[in-house]
Amino acid sequence: MATLNVLILVCLAYVVLLFGVAFAADRMAAAGRGAWLRSPLIYTLSLSIYCTAWTFYGAVGNAARSGLEFVTIYLGPTLVMVSWWWGLRKLVRVGRSQRVTSIADLISSRYGKSNTLAICVTILAVLGGTPYIALQLQSITLSFSIFAEADPSGLYREGSSVFWVAAGLAVFAILFGTRNLDANERHHGVVTAIALESVVKLFALLAVGAFVVWGVAGGVGPMMDRIDASEIGQWHVDAGRWTTFIFLSAAAFICLPRMFQVMVVENADEGHLRTAAWAFPLYLLLMSLFVVPIAVVGLDLMPEGSNPDLFVLTVPLSQGNDWLAMLSFIGGFSSATSMVIVTAMALSTMVSNHLVMPIWLSTQEGSGSVSGDVRNVVLMARRVSIAVIMALGFFYYRLSGGGAALASIGLVAFAGISQILPALVGGLFWRGATRTGALVGLTVGFLLWIYTLLLPGMGGTLISDSVLQNGPFAWGWLRPQALFGIEGMDPMVHTVMWSLSLNTVAFCVASLLSFPSPLERLQGAQFVNVFDHSVAPRGWTGSVAQSEDLMIMTQRILGAGPAQDFFQAEVEQQGGRSNLPEPTPAFLERLERELSGSVGAATAHAMIGQIVGGSSVSVEDLLAVADESAQMLEYSSQLEVKSAELSRTARQLREANTKLTQISEQKDSFLSQVSHELRTPMTSIRAFSEIMRDTDGLSAEEQTRYAAIIHDEALRLTRLLDDLLDLSVLESGQVSLNVGGDTLRSVLDRAVSSALAGTGQTLTVRRSKASERIPLQTDLDRLGQVFINLISNAQKYCDAEEPELTISAHDVGGQVVIDFADNGSGIPPEARSMVFEKFARVGVDKAGGAGLGLAICREIMQRLGGEITYLPGQGGAAFRVRLPLAYRQAAQ
Repeated sequence: MATLNVLILVCLAYVVLLFGVAFAADRMAAAGRGAWLRSPLIYTLSLSIYCTAWTFYGAVGNAARSGLEFVTIYLGPTLVMVSWWWGLRKLVRVGRSQRVTSIADLISSRYGKSNTLAICVTILAVLGGTPYIALQLQSITLSFSIFAEADPSGLYREGSSVFWVAAGLAVFAILFGTRNLDANERHHGVVTAIALESVVKLFALLAVGAFVVWGVAGGVGPMMDRIDASEIGQWHVDAGRWTTFIFLSAAAFICLPRMFQVMVVENADEGHLRTAAWAFPLYLLLMSLFVVPIAVVGLDLMPEGSNPDLFVLTVPLSQGNDWLAMLSFIGGFSSATSMVIVTAMALSTMVSNHLVMPIWLSTQEGSGSVSGDVRNVVLMARRVSIAVIMALGFFYYRLSGGGAALASIGLVAFAGISQILPALVGGLFWRGATRTGALVGLTVGFLLWIYTLLLPGMGGTLISDSVLQNGPFAWGWLRPQALFGIEGMDPMVHTVMWSLSLNTVAFCVASLLSFPSPLERLQGAQFVNVFDHSVAPRGWTGSVAQSEDLMIMTQRILGAGPAQDFFQAEVEQQGGRSNLPEPTPAFLERLERELSGSVGAATAHAMIGQIVGGSSVSVEDLLAVADESAQMLEYSSQLEVKSAELSRTARQLREANTKLTQISEQKDSFLSQVSHELRTPMTSIRAFSEIMRDTDGLSAEEQTRYAAIIHDEALRLTRLLDDLLDLSVLESGQVSLNVGGDTLRSVLDRAVSSALAGTGQTLTVRRSKASERIPLQTDLDRLGQVFINLISNAQKYCDAEEPELTISAHDVGGQVVIDFADNGSGIPPEARSMVFEKFARVGVDKAGGAGLGLAICREIMQRLGGEITYLPGQGGAAFRVRLPLAYRQAAQ
């Protein structure tokens, strides 16, 4: 027989193989290679994580004890995949559109992003998953013990071996399950390793089955005769147990955190469900194909009292086929490890997002922007959570003694996690479901499951025998396994009947008696009508001053690079007029969804709420006056969009009214200034011409001086009139453009020379002429007029001790962008919105002028198909000129 030490070495080699596959898959995905990693086949194989050690070992044991009843654990998922495919598609669509990270995150998001509800689901999932993890550890321990009995000199020691197995699985989950935060970044390494394990465990079980049928029984005919002669082949159906177990397995297939992880979170394309709808039931069929033959032959060959859960191992060993037994061990090991790894990943995400992060945020003095490195906190929380979850499974195994049948432990976990089903299904299909209803229903079902099944299953460790037999305070009608005096029922059927029925009733009644918040109603419409609505409802409002805080917070969650890319994309979408995007409701909604992919919907909602401070009042107002009918729910998202449009329109009208008032004031000031500007040169011209006319004996020098004054004042008057005429022509659209070709460098050379001619060159102009070799096809004279005005303004208004103007240019997608930035104090914030108005003047006391230059520049750039904008946050005054490389293309 193969020694135990050889088995341990093979097991370690297999673990190394899994590490290598996971590492290679992660590397390929990061490099953008390996499209097969996102194929329907890999997705379908990852769903086989449903087949844990319970199905690999426990299905045979269940068949030996209860006959064909084991089929129920396969029928439930099969019925879901075949008949409820459309429901799974809706679940996947909701998960992707809301960027959920776990089943707790999805339920939290559905019911108004309630973290209280998420905490309840998380606690339930952890308690429900703990027995299941213990089940996997028990299966590994039992399979090791079979080889240890035949080789006492081996390295195996039960207590320490279980500990090291649990520790190794925790390390694997930490290494490959917490490499990133974003829900859209799949765990390709883990999923690929699971797919490999699913092939291994299927091959191993089929190999043992083929050996039993053809190697032991002698063929299909003799095998069928053995089955007919065995009690297993007798058709005995307990309708209550079959119905309960089929329902439990179907509910667990939807609600188990590990199944939600691979089916929803790791889904790369909802179209993969079409393949999984037939391929996964086929996989289950193959897994169950030889269960009965192995159980029958095991009962015939193995001594009385042998553990039927281990027939998959002991039957090959009894026939001297050590290597087949070793292959069977690897198959069972694969079944156990894949389940434990993904369960630990899924539960750690829920614990960190809904338990650790809210507590940590509450200690940060209410500021999401200065709370520290959130990304590192989340990753550390998930890693520590994996270790704690594995420790809980280990201690449950030690506490329960590891003596219960595998199938019974699995059913305990199924019954617990199925308490999520009413809130989940109700949230997907019932608009009237509320947070209060979900919370009450979960609480009722959760407590009943603990009281009637989990505690009694601990064998008197946490609940006394007197309570089990007589009920608390000797109230017989509250006996854990005979509630309300109903006796004689199977404990599992009893628990499922009472817990789920009262859970559902409490959920429906509490939902009908409570009124949802506006966010709940809007989220409900998004979930129920997910195929009609592709985005979540908008409810945030913010101010420009909060954009920097949002940027800091996002960097600390996503990292500097992804955060800056996200904000830059938003800036470009809003028109690229500033360095940071305006926190519009649409932007804040997109930001919340982006963050929810890393820290969960409830935490992301809370963190943005700390900075922004509240949601849009208009949504609440609309919902308060809207009719409470199906029609209101059907169109709630459309009403919210209209409300947001009205809010934006009202804000724009207020801004326009303020600007009109300022323009009116500027116009009055302008008229007074123009009157003064016109009167001053005309007065000078008149006065000095009268002196020259009426005074005799003027010297030649005096005549020349007076004539120069008259000439200068006439030029001043002409310039003012030319500006007014030029602006009038531009505004009327009657200007004729003389389109020509030249380089940007030549235009700037001429503009700099003209603007600084005769000024003494007090302004230093810095340029990168190599980047200015950009060919242009536009009205070069008009463009030069814009450049001259901007350079002249820098010469006049820059108040630095050593004035400098930096001109930078670059080509961006068929357009040229030229920035003019000086090193002065810039334009005051309150005056920036008016700098391009034709009556506005900034710095009049210093440089004078009628305030028409920038207004003319704006009109010219509009005629050339471009634009001129002011750039805040550059230190001094900065303007950006943007125009197409070819005028005719821009005019099309």
